[in-house]
Amino acid sequence: MAKILLLGSGELGKEFVIAAQRIGQTIIAVDSYENAPAMQVAHGFEVINMLDGTELDRIVVKHQPDFIVPEIEAIRTERFYDYEKQGITVVPSAKAANFTMNRKAIRDLASKELGLKTANYRYATSFNELEHAVVEIGMPCVVKPLMSSSGKGQSTIKTHSDIQKAWEYAVEGSRGDIVEVIVEAFVNFNSEITLLTVVQNNNPTLFCAPIGHRQERGDYQESWQPAKVTKDDLMEAQEMAKKVTEALGGAGLFGVEFFLTNEGVYFSELSPRPHDTGMVTLAGTQNFNEFELHLRAILSLPIFEILLEKSGASAVILATINSSNPTFSGIEKTAALPKTDFRIFGKPTSRPYRRMGVVLVNDNLETPIEQTIEKAKETAKMVTVN
Repeated sequence: MAKILLLGSGELGKEFVIAAQRIGQTIIAVDSYENAPAMQVAHGFEVINMLDGTELDRIVVKHQPDFIVPEIEAIRTERFYDYEKQGITVVPSAKAANFTMNRKAIRDLASKELGLKTANYRYATSFNELEHAVVEIGMPCVVKPLMSSSGKGQSTIKTHSDIQKAWEYAVEGSRGDIVEVIVEAFVNFNSEITLLTVVQNNNPTLFCAPIGHRQERGDYQESWQPAKVTKDDLMEAQEMAKKVTEALGGAGLFGVEFFLTNEGVYFSELSPRPHDTGMVTLAGTQNFNEFELHLRAILSLPIFEILLEKSGASAVILATINSSNPTFSGIEKTAALPKTDFRIFGKPTSRPYRRMGVVLVNDNLETPIEQTIEKAKETAKMVTVN
């Protein structure tokens, strides 16, 4: 059985560890703080700053993993190329992890090299550069740090007075040591989707049914599967996803995000790992959830097909207070509902808007998806983080 070094141990990592444990893999979970969710179910753990290349090298030498699986952005990803030379498999590949941890690399690959349709964009390394970029792009526009996740540091500029605040917020929300932002023209989209794309080593690339989602503060609040997408738009999104994942190389599950507009499909972003919106697959919508698909692709276990068996929705449980020992109330009400489940992530501390759990609802495919989404939202409101 394989030894996997998991870099990042949040709620997505925790579900990946559970999937790996079920088929006998050994997992060492790594994060910057103790008792992170994935550490609670792994065989072992390390607490390090993953932006410290020397520390990263140390634990790789110590554990001699077969696979290195990144789960977050704040990693010294350039080290991955050396690990590949040592015979360690970086998931999906050193190139994929290195490119997608930095919005600049993945956006330039998608737009300039592959010719995918994206929002008009510029980069800025200072407030003055940001001002010039906003003039070139026009308002409204969106500002994001090159390295961040879950919407951290992301904001919309609507007036000139927003620029200073956007710059400060982006720098504050940036992960790693890169002080640079991407400025994107606002895309007038009808909806956003995540297309979970499973790249296999020796078998065809497969796609999950598209997942819709709603965001606040740059972070997802609800997701649902299947999203309503026309046949033409879905084919266009699948072609784009296949093109960009092939360019990055390796095997595993990619979360590829798109805007659906009246002018067609726009590529937005890509994560080389299970996606937060894909937690809806824990509701039993598919024959394999996204974490099982990621693991099987990594281990070269053939995936014959991905079947959509139910419709489903997820809604996040957010903290509203700071706590060093968060507790939960209202879980009994949630547990009593039919076709409903939940996950409590086990994060050791809470703060306002921190994602602490998720409610999962499923139904048959004939049920209007709007009804399932509303049930998930209302159920999540029953749970309070204390």
